[in-house]
Amino acid sequence: MNTGTEIRRPGLAAWLTLIACEGRMVARDTAGLVVPIGLPLLILVMSASSASGEIVINGRSALDVYVLPLVFTIIIATIGVINMPSFLAYYRRTGILRRLSVTPASPAMVLVAQVVVSVLQTLVGLGVALVVAIVFFDARLPVHPGTALGVFALSMAAMYAVGMIVAAISPTPNSAVAIGLVAFFALGATGGLFGSTDSLPDPVAAVGQWLPFGASTQAMSAAWAGSPADPAHFVALGVAIVTGVVVAAALFRWE
Repeated sequence: MNTGTEIRRPGLAAWLTLIACEGRMVARDTAGLVVPIGLPLLILVMSASSASGEIVINGRSALDVYVLPLVFTIIIATIGVINMPSFLAYYRRTGILRRLSVTPASPAMVLVAQVVVSVLQTLVGLGVALVVAIVFFDARLPVHPGTALGVFALSMAAMYAVGMIVAAISPTPNSAVAIGLVAFFALGATGGLFGSTDSLPDPVAAVGQWLPFGASTQAMSAAWAGSPADPAHFVALGVAIVTGVVVAAALFRWE
């Protein structure tokens, strides 16, 4: 039966407005804006001088093969696992998602907009780190750029999937930051954040290769070095994406 009232779905203008609003929210969060870019950049600058002079393989230095993949993974993980969940937890805590659920603009739009803004912030961070490495430390592009781009995309999706689990189980913004930090350091510790995985116990190092941080770092290293990509790393990232989506869908609450 036609009631004479049509529900208008949000168009492109509404999507762009929401993305712009999310961008302003991220820009106002000084710590969330600076730390994911500034901290990895500091690690890059501190390590680059010595690493740039050590040629490892295919004309690529230790800076290219080891430092840059680590820095890129830190940027992706910080934004995906710590930043994004805190915003979603804040929106749920303050009732924004609940109010949106009774409008044509569903809460899912906020999720999509936040992911878009997070991806843009990640790309800015990656771009800044790469430009600094190339201009000031003679870094080189990966031997296999197509593989590197694919790893970037999978890594972002995997880290955002982990971030969605964090958002799903966090009742408050502060708890989202706390849980996100624990997840970030747990993944990083097994994936080479604090040094080579060769120094880790064999079982821990083996597990780290199957977690998103370790899989991302090692897959990027292979792309930069021109070494054959290990399919296990791509499988690990794919499993993380599927697991994150399934668990978040089961646990996430809009209010």
